[in-house]
Amino acid sequence: MGRAGRRRGAAAAIGGAATGERSGDARRRLVEAAIGTLVSDGFARTTARAVAARAGCAQALVFYHFGSMSGLLLAALDAVSDRRRVAYEAVLDRARGPVDLIEAAETVFRRDLDDGHTTVLVELLAGAASTPGLGTEVAARLAPWTEVARRALDAALGGTGIEELVPTGELAHATVALLLGLELLGHLDGDRRPAEALFARAARLAPLFGALTGASAPPAGEERS
Repeated sequence: MGRAGRRRGAAAAIGGAATGERSGDARRRLVEAAIGTLVSDGFARTTARAVAARAGCAQALVFYHFGSMSGLLLAALDAVSDRRRVAYEAVLDRARGPVDLIEAAETVFRRDLDDGHTTVLVELLAGAASTPGLGTEVAARLAPWTEVARRALDAALGGTGIEELVPTGELAHATVALLLGLELLGHLDGDRRPAEALFARAARLAPLFGALTGASAPPAGEERS
């Protein structure tokens, strides 16, 4: 049976409003359940049955709302990415020099591990090896983070001449790759100390870099935009 057939079958199975829940409520509950199941049980055990049970919904609603389990898992990743973007853009937008950038990157690193965001991504990357098309979709959802990083780098390093040596687009790509790699390693081996040591060393060097390039924080008492 094709996707359209599954959706029609799911719609018939739930009888439209048979659950007594509004469609949006059920959708949100399934997304939250998918996130929770990925974090607690991993990709292999994040099945339609498991997610529906966690959400307290009919299993057919997974296919009715998302078409497939991959569709639901990508919706879960979208939800996590949206939350991260709202939280981190405010932190990154306040960065006005190398020291601020290092502090912002460390904040992102810690929060992603603490809140389970990295776990969701790791599990989807693991599942992409056995799920056709999933890897491409996950990669596409990582791309906007390069733009977030580029804006932060432009604000913090603009006018220092660094962008003439290394375009901020390339530097943003490298920054996202480095941060993602640190998060993945911290998640896999459960040891944050190497990454924390790297952030600490970068923080010690950042003032020197700022003095050499002029990319320093505003003077004390000056308002940041």
